[in-house]
Amino acid sequence: MYVVLGASGNTGHVVTEHLLGSGKKVRVVGRNADHLQFLAAKGAEIFVGDATDAQSLTKAFHQAESAYVLIPPNPTSNDPLAFAERVSDAIAASLKNSGVKNVVALSSIGAEKPNGTGPVIGLHNLEQKLNQLSVANVLYLRAGYFMENTLGQAAIIRMMGSTAGPIRPDLKLPMIASCDIGKAASEALLRLDFRGKQIQELHGQRDLNYIEVTTIIGKAIGKPDLKYIQPPDDQVRAAMVRMGMSEKMVELLLEMSAALNSGFMRPLEPRNSRNTTTTTFENFVAGFFVPAYQQQAAA
Repeated sequence: MYVVLGASGNTGHVVTEHLLGSGKKVRVVGRNADHLQFLAAKGAEIFVGDATDAQSLTKAFHQAESAYVLIPPNPTSNDPLAFAERVSDAIAASLKNSGVKNVVALSSIGAEKPNGTGPVIGLHNLEQKLNQLSVANVLYLRAGYFMENTLGQAAIIRMMGSTAGPIRPDLKLPMIASCDIGKAASEALLRLDFRGKQIQELHGQRDLNYIEVTTIIGKAIGKPDLKYIQPPDDQVRAAMVRMGMSEKMVELLLEMSAALNSGFMRPLEPRNSRNTTTTTFENFVAGFFVPAYQQQAAA
């Protein structure tokens, strides 16, 4: 039995579908049963549970040999790191209580740092807690910058006529599509060739800066002259709060952006065949960004 946390999310549903497609029994865990029905229709067993509740997660992991775990996003939380601590405490305790032998955990580039990386601090702490599981083999997938982070630019382009954000325009980022993370996680869970505690970075198809990102987006939406601007942090802060994020989450995201801009947070490995994935940003934009942009236009 495999258990997948966050199964309705960007990476979790991909993990689930790959495992089911390989004929495996999969129990999917989420907060809302309705959001899991599309996976139940494909053969998954549904478990409704709270990621901060160790007792609930222990039941979810019952009789499971392997699991995919993550800290679900919570951008409206007034204390995102405290939420992440509750989740990582519950995950670690329930994995220990249930005796799961193999774990793939979604982490991030920069998770080796104990501070100064914004929300990634929560993933550092998750790794430290899972390191204490004496009987479990754990693979940490330290992913690069999610291509999905660019989807918010659809609204920004409508409002400002440009892309904008706190990242330096010339900063090359290892950009990865969440579907490639899910694929890497499911392949690792099927192979089960990791032992002890191991780290695997995932860099995406290639490194891109926001000037290149903007050029690709502009071409796809019929705005070839689209430009990227890096406003002052106070303007970014106000815009993110208007988009619905809590002030504390915005502060953490600005800290992470500063860590990326300075090089404090960066990949530890050179790019190689093992950490390079297949989805190009051009394909991501065609499949996901353009529909999001068109939806903004319709709204």
